[in-house]
Amino acid sequence: MVRRRTLVLAGIAFAGLCLWASAATWFIVFRDAALARFMERQGAMQYAYEERISALRARLDRVATQKLLEQDGVETRLADIAGRQVALEGRQAMIAGLVEQAGAAAGEDGPAPAGGWPSRDARSAPAPLPAQMPPTPESLGLRTEADDVAPAPSLALSPALSPGLSTRMAMLEHALDGFEARQSRAVGRLAADGRSEAARLRGVMAETGLDARRFATARIGGIGGPLVPAGSGPFESAVLQAQRDLGERDSLRRIVGSLPLRRPVAADGGLSSTFGYRADPFTRGLALHTGIDLRSEYGAPARATAAGTVTQADYAGGYGNMVEVDHGHGLVTRYAHLSAITVVPGQSVAAGQMVGRIGSTGRSTGTHLHYETRIDGEPVDPQRFLRAGARLAAR
Repeated sequence: MVRRRTLVLAGIAFAGLCLWASAATWFIVFRDAALARFMERQGAMQYAYEERISALRARLDRVATQKLLEQDGVETRLADIAGRQVALEGRQAMIAGLVEQAGAAAGEDGPAPAGGWPSRDARSAPAPLPAQMPPTPESLGLRTEADDVAPAPSLALSPALSPGLSTRMAMLEHALDGFEARQSRAVGRLAADGRSEAARLRGVMAETGLDARRFATARIGGIGGPLVPAGSGPFESAVLQAQRDLGERDSLRRIVGSLPLRRPVAADGGLSSTFGYRADPFTRGLALHTGIDLRSEYGAPARATAAGTVTQADYAGGYGNMVEVDHGHGLVTRYAHLSAITVVPGQSVAAGQMVGRIGSTGRSTGTHLHYETRIDGEPVDPQRFLRAGARLAAR
């Protein structure tokens, strides 16, 4: 029994020894292959991780690049808005200059003289344009010169704020577009008003038969300064054209303002005799009447029809008491048959100023004012000037 147990244990030990020997032999024989497969699996896992890391890094780079591009786009749009604002402010200054030029001549002649027509300048000053003139950029919450143009980086890169920021910038750009359009329309209106007024004044000049070139004079004083170009775009060209149109209008205003267009008597009593050939009231023969005879009351004021210098104020034969006023550029007016003279030779008179009192001195059949206009010494029909004055005062 003991012997059998010993044999069994010896068999079990021998079997375990054989198993161990077999395993050791297999490990020794197949170790390199197992290690190779293990290393291959580990390498594959490492490569997979590295590819995922590379993909994540590339994605992160794309996101970062997109954010940078978005930030650059925001900064570019803000810089463009700021630049447009500066340009808009410059345009506003140009329009302010045009508005000032458009109304600069208003009221220069002062109140209308008694018996005369109102000063065209006092009636033609352009009305303010509060509804059409573009508002200042500050009213929109745009930056001032002291403000920083670029936003904070966190604002530009924050996904939560980007849509709102983009919307606000779009609103500002739309507002700037509207301002620019309204500014262009304002310049167009000012230019159109200048052209319309100039055309009307040219019509008045044509009524008198005078050429505006007669009144061309050399510029008094010099002009100059450093050249600071203000741009050459469509808006600047429109401003330049508007300045020319308003300049021509102002020149015509000055010319028309110097013409004897007012009536020499306050009350319109009508004509007792017109300009031209007529039967002489004394000889009954054909004679040239060099002026017009205006009915009026004895002692009523006779007034200068334009500013000028008195060249004669004395008794002058058939004229009786006569005042002659030189208005420059070859224009002269005469006021005859006066009962009294209230000016002296060499005296400067303003338009509407009294030069004498109506009477019947000299070669006259009754109380009236003989009124003459002369161009370069030749008498012309005064009614040409009076009709032009009435046309000017009609509007």
